[in-house]
Parts: sequence; structure tokens; C-alpha cells
Amino acid sequence: MSIFQHTVVKRHLESNEEKIREAYKSYTGYFLHAKIQENIRNSKEEQFQEGFLRELFVKVLGYTLNPDPDYNLITEKKNENNAEKADGAILINGEVVGVIELKDRKTLDLKTIEKQAFNYKNHHRNALYVITSNFEKLRFYIGNAIDFIEFNLFTLKESDFALLWLCLAYENIAKGLPKQLRDESISNEDLITKQFYKDYSAFKRALFDNVTANNPQYGKLELFKKTQKLLDRFLFVFFAEDKGLLSPNSTKHLIEQWEKRNKDPYEDYLPLYARFKRCFNFLNEGYTGKGESIFGYNGGLFKPDAVLETILIDDEILKENALKLANYNFATDIDVNILGHIFEHSLTEIEEITRSLSSVPHGEGAAESPSKRKKDGVFYTPSYITAYIVENTIGKLCAGKKAALGIDESDYFTDPRRKQKAKKELNDKITAYREWLESLTICDPACGSGAFLNAALVFLIGEHNLINEMSAKIHGDELVYDAKSYILENNLYGVDINEESVEITKLSLWLCTAEPRRKLTSLNNNIKCGNSLISDPEVAGEKAFDWHKEFPHVFEKGGFDVVMGNPPYGAKIDKAQISYLVQKYSDWGISSALNDSYFIFYAMSLKIILAKNGYLGFITPNTWKLIDSAKPFRKVLLGSTVSICQIVQHLNKVFEEATVDCDTVIVRKSPEKSNILIRFVNESLIVKEHLLAQNIVEVQDYINPFLTKEDYALKAKILSQSKLVKNELTVKNGVKPYEKGKGKPAQTDRTMKEKPFTSEIKKDDTFSPLIGGSSFHRYKLMWNNNYWIKYGECLAAPRDKYIFDAEEKLIFRQTSDSIIGTFIGKEYIIRDNTHIILHKENSNYDLKYILASLNSKLSNYFFWTINPEKGEAMAQVKAFHLGLLPIKNIPLSEQQPFIVLADQMLALNTNLQTKCQRFLQRLSDNFNGIKITGALEHFYEMDFKQFIEALKKQKIPLSLKQQDEWEEYFNTYKSECTTFAKQIAATDKEIDRMVYELYKLTEEEMRIVEGV
Repeated sequence: MSIFQHTVVKRHLESNEEKIREAYKSYTGYFLHAKIQENIRNSKEEQFQEGFLRELFVKVLGYTLNPDPDYNLITEKKNENNAEKADGAILINGEVVGVIELKDRKTLDLKTIEKQAFNYKNHHRNALYVITSNFEKLRFYIGNAIDFIEFNLFTLKESDFALLWLCLAYENIAKGLPKQLRDESISNEDLITKQFYKDYSAFKRALFDNVTANNPQYGKLELFKKTQKLLDRFLFVFFAEDKGLLSPNSTKHLIEQWEKRNKDPYEDYLPLYARFKRCFNFLNEGYTGKGESIFGYNGGLFKPDAVLETILIDDEILKENALKLANYNFATDIDVNILGHIFEHSLTEIEEITRSLSSVPHGEGAAESPSKRKKDGVFYTPSYITAYIVENTIGKLCAGKKAALGIDESDYFTDPRRKQKAKKELNDKITAYREWLESLTICDPACGSGAFLNAALVFLIGEHNLINEMSAKIHGDELVYDAKSYILENNLYGVDINEESVEITKLSLWLCTAEPRRKLTSLNNNIKCGNSLISDPEVAGEKAFDWHKEFPHVFEKGGFDVVMGNPPYGAKIDKAQISYLVQKYSDWGISSALNDSYFIFYAMSLKIILAKNGYLGFITPNTWKLIDSAKPFRKVLLGSTVSICQIVQHLNKVFEEATVDCDTVIVRKSPEKSNILIRFVNESLIVKEHLLAQNIVEVQDYINPFLTKEDYALKAKILSQSKLVKNELTVKNGVKPYEKGKGKPAQTDRTMKEKPFTSEIKKDDTFSPLIGGSSFHRYKLMWNNNYWIKYGECLAAPRDKYIFDAEEKLIFRQTSDSIIGTFIGKEYIIRDNTHIILHKENSNYDLKYILASLNSKLSNYFFWTINPEKGEAMAQVKAFHLGLLPIKNIPLSEQQPFIVLADQMLALNTNLQTKCQRFLQRLSDNFNGIKITGALEHFYEMDFKQFIEALKKQKIPLSLKQQDEWEEYFNTYKSECTTFAKQIAATDKEIDRMVYELYKLTEEEMRIVEGV
């Protein structure tokens, strides 16, 4: 797998040709020597480790090995924070920048030592590079375990060696060149992707407009779909001529021949499209003629199409755009990953235009806006995600099967003394493994542009190559077994509701597997169009999809072994379909309150299409773990029919345009429970991980992946001593002023625009003070006669009047990542971005005791355990969260110390606020136009110099005389306010201490709480 763009590498190689030539001479003299190769193959790991480092890294790549002076290469390098050691390490200024893990030739698959090598890397804070080798093959990684380059040290030509030198020569590592190459490649790939998509889209638009204008006998929607098919054909041609499937520059030569022919006065005019149709026909059937030979690749892409055979296209449209796209290098610069992004963007456009040309909703996920595909979470999945899911689903099955068959790679090495019986036993094992591998069935039920199926294809090819290699080691010769066609025909399956997605998936798989003079595999029986979720034609029409009928051979053996993908989410589903889906999947927690399409894909996949003991791997929104309506779904997922294997929390934004956070979930359809692996990853880098027993998670209402077993134990301890707020007190929402169609009389568009019921001033006596989420903080009301409401039936949701008439109440902010509450009286109306807590009848709680408890660190810690949105911009404390918070039921006499401190907090905050407002008012009175910024609101945290600078930023300079006058005034207020602030902090800390004592927390438990 390449991690560099060809053009970037080429640019850096040009200035180093002489150095590379000299290094290659040293390399060939040793590593290409037949006898030395034989000796290396027979060497044990510990025998040749230092020799390998010396021969390759020192003599060829320019390193200095310890103990020589000024060494930059060391053996047996111990980790920074434990006793484990890497086999080698590369040093820059004494710091480890690369780790080296070596095995002997008995380790055929370097992937098996990847985890060990990266474990060493992660224990060296400045390490960026990882090198693994079995003395014959060498892998080079930069930063993550997804992308790497693999070199065969026994076969490198000078051009391949040049890349090895560029990656690993000490002078290049020392100046950070490999990372620079990677960064430049990413940037270059991004530029190429954007430019190619721009050119591709321009061709598509011009082609569609031209075809529509020239062929009025066909409907626009049909022509649009045919345009896409034609573009798919062109892409294959461009790819084929750069990959050796067609003669180089075939497109350019075709156009030149066409121009030459049309200039001949004795020849009739021939449209350029006629020449391209001729080419397409040759690609379908094959052609051998004078000076020209084209293999018939077939596969269905070039199968005769009645519409495409008859349409008319202007010459200039084809000439200009075909030449522009053909100029890209599809062998080096336009890979499948880039095409995947292009295809996914293209699908977005296809859906938008299809929707605009058709009055019929687009079935599952029918959208209400042109950009709905993006809003529905249908994005091209990054390669590190697809690779991870493939490795942890297909990979887990493969590892399990190899273990069951007793396949140990170390047994497979060349030994002419091996007896025939032993050879047969080893061969029987890998033969059985290949037969099992060939029986695997893998499905993406919403395949989009085919990213997951392509990743599965790459993985399966790798497994077959490994079998080939093991076979060669016991038989002494290389077995040639090309599994690509077999994998496409028998192992990979996909379904998508979008016809164009199906065709693009086929194209992407063909581009991955196409080889010169080998027919394309027909994928019509494997990649199909339909509504994955609905099998009833009365509900889904012609898109209804019956899995058992469409793939009978798969379900004869119980279903697919692996289901994987990135199913769409947030899609609008019509009422008739919702009713059908709720009825069909109610046993999987699907209800009218929980009908997001991604939940239904989970339910359908686990209930209908996944085989017993099979694996499911999805990347979806992470809302399934925490939202209240998903409780029934979580109950089934944690029940007796399936087992959650992994929950991977992505700390980075996986999809740039998506508005929700995502996680990757691996589930096995097996009642056997194991620990859940919880991982936190930043792109492909594992930041931290821990294991959780499923029986711990099963008893929880919510799944918070951040919680460790210690957190669960502490949470249980708190709950065992507590009542829940919802059972002891009344939790209410505030008024909702506006919503079209609500209120008496019903609110109109004009009402929504003019907002007559709320005001910054008191318009008349019908207006009451209004408190919103920004009008208060912990123990502090900040309403300043600046928010009013006309309370009554005119409001969209006025709530019950008794809520606001209560003599005392607590209010809590909704938009927040922590509990923020204060105490107020009866004179205020509360908005709907604020929650209210009231006494229940016969309640024996003082609300100020409740306030102190809920504002405490322990309560905030508990809130985090049920809603881990700490630090998120749009975090929310919902009413049901408040209801789930614990309170300890203690006599009023024991509540009294908390009440006293709550009163102190309220008084101290009022005093601080009064002082601050007085100072800020002086600023406003003396400096016209001054803006009271957040920094100025906390002026008492500044020194006088910082205060002067804050004024200067607003272009308010003070003369020296003014500074003298203001400094004393500033320092007086600063001192008084700082005193109040310190008293508030001390009182707050004392409340926390008392709450800890109330729950009898240990020192360790207190550290856990304070660590959130």
C-alpha cells in the first residue's frame, strides 16, 4: 500500500540520483547475493538481528551503530516507561524517532508483529516511524498502522531501492523527509482530488446538457442515468490505458485518428462518439486487426445499451473533456481512494439531480432538501476506518480459523530435510484454510461507492497471498493462485437503493482487480439494487429487496459471515415505511420514537442477514449509547443473542461535513459474552483502551465508553446510597414562546418574525421578568431588567402556571456540559432552555440542600457518567438527565449545614456581582462606547497593567494622570472582588468535601471524581 504520491517521490529523487546509485551498489553486493540470502533464510532471529542492522542500516543507509561514537542506531532499546525493549531504535539528538522490530523468516506475515512494534512506538513520545522486518521483507510506517510500504529486500530493483533509500537513509530521517513526503503527498492528493473532481463534474454537466439538447426523444432522468454510465465507461478507459490494459495514450490516439480521418476529403464525416462507441464495443467483445488489438474485458460495463447506441453527442464536448481527464495519470496519481471520494461526491449530485427530475421520492431515505445525502450521513468512509473494521471482523474470523486448524506460520519455512508426511500435514492445513476462506461471504448492505468491499477485497487477496507463500515454503516453489476473480464472484456482496451506487461499486471493484488480457468478473449476481430494509413490494415498490430470494446460496448456510458498512443515518422515512419497519423490527427496539435509518440497519443486519457466530462492523453516529429512546435497542444489543466485541470512540471528526460524532462498533452474533474492548482513537492512532465486562454494562441504562470498571464501581456505590431526583422532586421545562401553529390564537409567520411576546424592555404590566439559560450561573442570578415576556395562552407552550407561582424553585441551564443551577423565587417566568426543580407534596428536602448537592463536583461527575459531553460546544443537560441525578435522603437536621453553605454561596455571589456591576457601570459612564468583554467582566483577575491593555484594545488610552486616578480605584475594587471570589471558592470546596463525606468516598474515589 503506497503512502506517497508518485509525483512527490519523483521530485525528491531527482536530486539524489548519485547517492542512490552508490547505496544500491552496497545493497546489491549483500542482499542480492544468492548464498547470503540462503544463509539469512536459515538464520534465527537472535543470530542475525545485529548483523541485519549493520548490513542494511549502517553499510547501506548511513547509520552509526552503538557503541561507535556519535551513534544514531541502537539495539535493544528499552521503552521510556516500562521494561520492554524494541529490537532497535533510530535516534536523533538522543531521542527515539523510530523503532525497529525484527523477526526471522518463520514470521511470514509482518502484520502479526505490527501491534508489538506500535506498542514500542507508543512508549516513546517522539517516535514517528516504525520498521518491521523478517530479514527478507521490510515494512515502513509513518505515524499509524494503516498505511505502510512493504519492500522485498531480496528482489529490489534500483527504482524500488530508491524509494527505500528515500524513506530510511539516515540523512533523510534526520531531516524529517519521510514525514515531509507524506505531508506533501496528502496535500498533493487533496489538490488532485479537487481538480479532478472539478474536471470530472464539468464533463458530466456538459455531457448531460449536450445529450439532453441533442436527444429530446428521451426523458431527462433516463438521459442523466445514461450519462453517468457513459462516464463510468470513460473512467475505465482512462484507467486501462495507464495500467497497461490498453495501449498507452489510447484516448489521445483515438482522437488523433478521428481528426485525421475527418480531414480526408474522400471520407464521410464520422462523429467522435462513433469512434468511442467502436472502442467500447471492442472492450466488450475484443478485437484483433491491423496494428490494433483490444482484449474483450466485458464484465457488463460495456454491454450494448440501446439508448447509448442511438444518442447524439457533439464532438467538441467529447474531445475537450476526454483529453482533459485522460491527461491525469491513473496509474500513480488517481488511485481507488481518490476515485472513492469522487464517486461519493458524484452520488450526492446524482441524488440531487434525480430528485429534481423526478416527482417520486427516492425510497428509503427520501430527502426534503437538495443536500440531504450529506445531511443523512452518507459520506465516503476514510481508509483507516474501512481497514480497521475489516481487520476486526474478517480478520478475527481468519485468525480464529487458523488457530482452530493449528496453523503456525513459524512451521512454514524452507527445509529440504522435511519428511513427506510432515509436508502433507502442513499442506493439508493451508488447503483446508483456503477452502474455508473461499466459502466466506461478506456484505455491505448500503454499499455506496464500494469503500468497504474494496477494503475486504484487499484483505482477502492478502490472505490468499499468505497461503501462496506458506505453500512455497514447504514445496520449494511459488504457487501461482490468483484469487481476485474468485473473491469477486463468491465472497463479496453489496446492496444499495441507488442504481448509480451499484454501478459505481462495480466499477471501483473492477478498477481494483482489472489485469491485462483478463476478462472482468460479472458482478450482477453479487452487487444489487434494492431497499435493504424492506422486502414487501406494497411498501417499497419495485425497490423491495428479499435477501433470501436474491442470495439463496448465502442463506442456505445461514447468512453472511460478515456484515460491514457505513449505513445512512438521519434519513426521512415516510409513514407507511415506518409502520412496516416498526412492526418488523420491534423485537430489536425499533419504535416510532426510534426510527433513524442506522438503527434499522443494525436491526436488519443482526436479525436477518448475519449468520450465527458472524461479525458485524458498522461506523454510525454514537447516539445509540446515550439517547433515552434507544434503551430498548441497547437492551437487545446487550442481551442474549449477540455480543458487543468493541466500541471505538473516534476523538477526531471522521466525516468533515457530518454534524454528529461517530463510533465504530464490532458485534458478534453469539450468546457467548466476552469483555468489551473500549478504544479511543485519533484517526488511526489508539490513544487509550480498556476492557469492560458485559455484565457490568448490561445493568446500566446508558453506555458511556469513557467509564472504567472503577467508574462503574463508584457509580454503583453512589446509587446504593441515593434516591433519584425524578422520584423525589418535580422536574419541569420552561415556557416555549414561539412555534408556528401553536398558541391561542395560532402563531403565524408574522408572529415568528416579529416575536411580539418577548422584549428587552417591559412594554406594559402584562409583561413579566423572563429568565433564560444565559441569565444565571451557579448560585447566581444575572437577570438585569433586560428580558421580559407576555405570559399567557398566546405562547406556543406556556406550561402550567403553578410552576412559576411556586414560592421557591431551582433552575438549571440546559446548554451546558455540567450542572449549573441557582435558587429563585416566584416573580420570574422561566424559558424552555432552562429546567426547573420544584418540591413534591410532602417533600422532606430543603431545595437549598438539593442545590448544594447538585452543584457539587460529585453530582457533576455522576452527570458525566450518563452524558459524556464534557468540552463539547453543543453539550446539553436535558430534563431527564436531571431526573437521573442522585440525592441522598437525609433528615432536615443533617441538611442544615448544606443549607447554610448554599445561603453563603448565594450571598457571596450576589455581593461579588454587585461590586463588579458597580465597577463596570463606572467604566460605561466614563468611556463612551466601551464594550464590556468577558475579560473586563472578570477585571479582578487582572493586574492594573493588563487592565490598561484591555482598554487600549478598544482604543481607549489613558493619560498618565488618568492612570494615577484609575489605579487606586481599580485596586480597591479588585481587592474587594478577589476577597469575595476566594470566599466563594473556599465555600464551594467545603461543599464538595461535605458531599464526599456524605457518601463516604475514599481518597482514591475522590481522585476519580476530581479527574473528570
